[in-house]
Amino acid sequence: MQYRRAIVPGGTFFFTVVTDRRRPILASGEAVDVLRNAFRSVRQSRPFEIDAIVVMPDHLHCIWTLPPDDADFSTRWRPIKTGFTKHCPDALRRTPDEARRRKGEQAVWQHRYWEHQIRDETDFARHADYIHYNPVKHGLARSPGEWPYSSFGRYVTAGVYALDWGSDSMSFEGGGMSRAYHGMSGYAALTRPTYCPPSGSFHIRPQ
Repeated sequence: MQYRRAIVPGGTFFFTVVTDRRRPILASGEAVDVLRNAFRSVRQSRPFEIDAIVVMPDHLHCIWTLPPDDADFSTRWRPIKTGFTKHCPDALRRTPDEARRRKGEQAVWQHRYWEHQIRDETDFARHADYIHYNPVKHGLARSPGEWPYSSFGRYVTAGVYALDWGSDSMSFEGGGMSRAYHGMSGYAALTRPTYCPPSGSFHIRPQ
């Protein structure tokens, strides 16, 4: 089967990347640190902005913006996944099946990932809300602020979210960035450092 990827230089994309067989490979702070280092290493050689991210035990969601003259996110994801696989604790690796062994692959990540090209500021806001609310959606936190492995804190610091946004006592629908960015002109405003401070990687709050 042929997979058609979006080719948009300087584009902004939402991604979902899933672990092999949905195993909770990313459940520990140690594993998340390895992933963060893999992101950092790739960004040094192939720059891109991480506009929003959440790392869950068995998957991650993120929004990237590529440089103006660059449309290639595949050659960034490949070394990120490979770098994590190479440096993650041995206990997280599962014996690969015969097909993977023939290709010299480890059983850490699903082969494919989901990508969606962000169309405009409303689309950006909707996906950023989805990313930050994900730990609550999956029952792992009572509010986005409780989850240590996301960019939510950056957005709170920038004044985009209230600290208690998305908590049990607040409605997810109709709030968040969708409301915060109402009336802003221009898609570029959504990815300005003023609103989404690039940190060199995603912020990991100590537990």
